[in-house]
Amino acid sequence: MVKASGIHLWDIAGKQYVDLISGFSVCNIGHSNPKVVKAVQEQAAQYMHLIVYGEFIESPQTTYARLLTDHLPASLDCVYFTNSGAEATEGAMKLAKRVTGRSKIIAFNKSYHGSTQGALSVMGDEYWRNAFRPLLPDVYHYDYNNWEVIDAIDSQTACIILETVQAESGIITPSKEWLQAIRQKCDEHGALMILDEIQAGFGRTGSLWAFEQFGLVPDVLLLGKALGGGMPLGAFITSHAMMRTLTHDPVLGHITTFGGHPVSCAAGKAALEVLLEGNYISEVKRKENILVEELVHPSIISAQSSGLWMSLQFESDEITRSIIHQCIQNGLITDWFLFAANRMRIAPPLIITEKELRQVCEIILQSIDEAERKELNI
Repeated sequence: MVKASGIHLWDIAGKQYVDLISGFSVCNIGHSNPKVVKAVQEQAAQYMHLIVYGEFIESPQTTYARLLTDHLPASLDCVYFTNSGAEATEGAMKLAKRVTGRSKIIAFNKSYHGSTQGALSVMGDEYWRNAFRPLLPDVYHYDYNNWEVIDAIDSQTACIILETVQAESGIITPSKEWLQAIRQKCDEHGALMILDEIQAGFGRTGSLWAFEQFGLVPDVLLLGKALGGGMPLGAFITSHAMMRTLTHDPVLGHITTFGGHPVSCAAGKAALEVLLEGNYISEVKRKENILVEELVHPSIISAQSSGLWMSLQFESDEITRSIIHQCIQNGLITDWFLFAANRMRIAPPLIITEKELRQVCEIILQSIDEAERKELNI
């Protein structure tokens, strides 16, 4: 690839593609937005890295943190910037242990929170974990959206970590009652509820934060991907009182050299302003309906969606791959899911127009037909 702008990518031969996965939900406002590019250029001209995180007040960090907390519930008023979503997971797990004095962590099968050792410990698939054992002890996995987990939250639990909408299993939306029951049980036992919106955040599901649709507030919110507006950035967000527990015994209880890099924060703030100033989030549900209505084909076994985020299930992993490859040939960049290789991913930039979205649907249906003809050697 040699260029990216809006919803499009161009390769070295000049071929144009629609980015149908937004760099795995990084580019929610598309590629190379002029406001974001300008923010990066201006901040790079002022200063980049200065000194170890926290020694100086750096306005890109503080102004972006203020913008984020202005659009979050009052209890989520303290932002710790990291380099990535995986590092946000690591910081949140340490925070939960420090706040509660406990070690038991509850996570979910077919979950993904990053690939560092702590995040890998709560990843929900033994195939990915096994090669790197031993991992963190006292981690217990349950099925997502299964009520059995409610009884597992007890006075020994430090935290329960889960995606508000489970991404890599193929866009699984939990029941509102189930999430609220987890919230209540955490409150009863003093356990922290950590919601991972690294993929689900920033308007992807039809609200700025996915948890807004479930009538609850997490103790800790994990952000990444779209947080940096195309630059590397992650964050875990909690109350000021909880975050203060990382400042003593030991001092510098959590530290990162490049976390909250000023250029990344400048880019992220500009991207969030673009998102908030546009009507993109308010249009997500209508665009979701277009996907649901248009993507109907005998070979699509099922479709699951949450906002402008969809998975299409086909008969096998092999068929899905062949359809994905045909989509790429026809100018659509798409992919499968980590824990659902028989499902195709659809997550275009939120700026995609309804007309462009309908054209994308036509190409997907065409690609299914063409892939099937190739399978039959017709």
